Amino acid sequence: MTFTIQRLETCGSTNEEAKSRARDGAPEGTVIVADEQTSGKGTKGRTWFSPARAGLYVSVILRPGMDVSLSLLPLAAGLAAREAVERSSGVPAKLRWPNDIVWEGKKLGGILCEGGLSGFQQRYSVVGLGLNLAMPASGFPADFKDKAVSLFEAAGGCVDLETLLGAFLEELDLAVAPLFEKRTLDIIDSFLGHSEEALGDPLAIQSAAGPFRGTFAGLDPDGAIRLATPEGERRFVSAEILSFGPAPK
Repeated sequence: MTFTIQRLETCGSTNEEAKSRARDGAPEGTVIVADEQTSGKGTKGRTWFSPARAGLYVSVILRPGMDVSLSLLPLAAGLAAREAVERSSGVPAKLRWPNDIVWEGKKLGGILCEGGLSGFQQRYSVVGLGLNLAMPASGFPADFKDKAVSLFEAAGGCVDLETLLGAFLEELDLAVAPLFEKRTLDIIDSFLGHSEEALGDPLAIQSAAGPFRGTFAGLDPDGAIRLATPEGERRFVSAEILSFGPAPK
């Protein structure tokens, strides 16, 4: 894939910018990078704290065929981000299903994938990455201080943004190939190999149907998480991991 990087000093959301350009026909490989986001987007309608020059805020336009299932795209993009972090900083980050990059239990970054149609049967997907790069622990909002971490803290020093961006784009190109080539189990296996949660770990999950506790039973071929509970195994396409490891007393 050939990437064309378009840089902005500030924008509301790189994902919104990328979606707008995708609808107008921007080609696959168009990359939007901003120094700052004023309305950064997280999953489930949350905002992503995106102060100026404190993170990597990037969105990439893909043009998958109509026959490609995109349910594994957040997992593939997470793998790309994790590899880029380790390549550029040496930090052995982990992945938290379905779209977080974490280090020692705290969130380094997150993936947000969105998509739609531009014109007649012209499909697009946008892969967004927000990564905490240079934020000191004291700089996070109070709600995030105990949950978030920056690459500066994890690596014990500065990590070059351009090096990180280049690594992410290279890894994204590699990570989405199995998806487009229908080798979806390769993505599942790779994700499990870098998952924060090991098979059999106790998990607490919040879903639209409520909270559930059980043990991690793996991922389905479409990326859904499986939870073994006393009432039987449950499957979640959309949910959030609240905690893993021994249940709190």
